[in-house]
Amino acid sequence: MPPEFIQALQDMSLPTALRESALVFPVVLSLHLTGMGLFGGMILMTDLRLLGIAMTKRPVSEVVNGLRPWKHLGLTLTATCGILILWSKVAIYYPNPYLRIKLALFGAILLHALVFRSVYRNVTELDRAPVLPGKAKAAAVLSMVLWLSVLTAGRWIGYWEPSKPVAPVAQVN
Repeated sequence: MPPEFIQALQDMSLPTALRESALVFPVVLSLHLTGMGLFGGMILMTDLRLLGIAMTKRPVSEVVNGLRPWKHLGLTLTATCGILILWSKVAIYYPNPYLRIKLALFGAILLHALVFRSVYRNVTELDRAPVLPGKAKAAAVLSMVLWLSVLTAGRWIGYWEPSKPVAPVAQVN
């Protein structure tokens, strides 16, 4: 995207007001983290149940379906606040390679959801299985790896600094 377009996005009134607010920006950041904790915790519990590590006395369907509304709330909070944060500083974040890695990982997560749709949509079948199928366990492991990678890339976004051009060395005669 042309740098002028990126700058124009950042200079719109809503992201400017958000970025310049001494109160709203920290609140949005805090809500982003709160959503990540909620969403991440629910994903982790789902994945640990699919692996047969946690909440094993409860049927898989009860765990997955019971946590689903909380996952949706956490995801909505995280995504909404993340988009606002990105929008408010898009000219700063756009060249950041870790943002691009994070976005690519979100693409991989969407692909994961499509590939393992049968695991997450048919959880009552998992309740009937004497042993949880390898596909469910693979979905859980891959889910944990992908989400941990997203968190890591997101954290690294804040520590990336663009390279500074090297000043030419003055020649002494």
